[in-house]
This record gives sequence, C-alpha cells and structure tokens, in this order.
Amino acid sequence: MKTIGLLGGMSWESSLEYYRLINQLVRERLGGLHAAQCLLWSFDFAEIEALQAAGDWDGAAQRMVEAAQALERGGADALVICTNTMHKLAPHVEAAMSIPLLHIADTTAQQIVQDGLNTIGLLGTRYTMEQDFYKGRLIERFGLKVITPEAADRTIVHQVIYDELCQGRVHDESRREYLRIIDQLVEQGAQGVILGCTEITLLVKPEHTAIRLYDTTYLHALAAVEWALDGKA
Repeated sequence: MKTIGLLGGMSWESSLEYYRLINQLVRERLGGLHAAQCLLWSFDFAEIEALQAAGDWDGAAQRMVEAAQALERGGADALVICTNTMHKLAPHVEAAMSIPLLHIADTTAQQIVQDGLNTIGLLGTRYTMEQDFYKGRLIERFGLKVITPEAADRTIVHQVIYDELCQGRVHDESRREYLRIIDQLVEQGAQGVILGCTEITLLVKPEHTAIRLYDTTYLHALAAVEWALDGKA
C-alpha cells in the first residue's frame, strides 16, 4: 500500500470526512483490520482564510508548498489537497514536489464524462465558481460546459460555506436555499451538479434531490484509495 499525503484543515470539517472515507474504502477493499496508510497536515484555517480574503495567494502558496514538502519528506507517495478552492495553487504545489498530486477536478470530471454528461452545474466558494482555475480545467481538459449560479446566489453559496459549514453548522434553511439554486442550474441546462466545495456534502446529500450530484470529497477520496492500492497516478 502506498502512503497518501493529505493536505487538510481547509476546513477540518471536510478533512475529517476525507480521513473517514479513505479508511472506510480501504477496509471495504481489503477487509479485516486494514486501514489507510496516510499522513495528514492540518492547517489553522483561520490563517488560510485571512490570506484568501486579502487576495494574498502568494502567501497562501508559500504555506501550501511548505506543508506539501513536509509531507513528502515524511514519506508520502502522492498528495491530496483536501479542498477544491486551494487547487487554485495546485500548479505551485506540483512544481515544488517530486511526487504526484491527485487533482480533485480531474477525479470529478472523469466520473462526469464516464456517466455521459456534457453540461454540469458547479457550486463552491466564490473563488471556485468565479475564477478560471477550476472551471477552465473542466472545460479545457474534459470538454464540459459549466454553469454557475447568478451573482446573488453565488453569494449565498459562498457565505453558507464559510459562515456555517466550515464551522460545523448545518441548517435546514441553508439546505433549502442550496436545493433551490440546484433546481435553477438544472433549469439552465445542467444535467448534474458538482458539489465543488468539500464541505457541501455535509449539507446536501443524494437523498435530498433527484438531481445527479457529484460529491468531490468522495470522488477524491476514492481516487486516492485506488491509487494507494494499485500504485497508479
């Protein structure tokens, strides 16, 4: 079994899900007392969020690179960044390491393409929905058409993530708002919706809607386990 390096704490609420899912999936594959062989670096997310809000992505990149290199020195064979938003800095991290990085947008898009979809809705932080580092990858590498909510709804989605989900707060009213926004994306032509923030899975689950949801946390964790067990990047 290869060692998975987890770059987490952004927020720890979703990193907890990563750790649970990765270990659960390994046990399902291998049985018995088996668990994942992994290393976890967990940030103080308040420090990372402050850098995001200030637009200091260079400062955030430096923190990410230092942590990734520490995981590599510690024995990680591949790296998983346990957040969608901070994949904005994935190129910086990849350039500073000799081990592979398993990109969350790729693992998600591969499943979407496998399912035969070509138009997808995207929910996430404002950075993920509005900037090109995520949408552009889906479009350029996988030929997907990506639909995001209108400006007012992007604000709602973003605020719920930071003010509620990252703080472990899950509210029915916020779920209703998310489901309304998901329905609007479908009305605009989305054949499915990416839960493009690793905390959203804490709020919206498949049983809440008939729309096909792509849980990036689960898909990323699954890809990490498949890589760890067969050694293929």
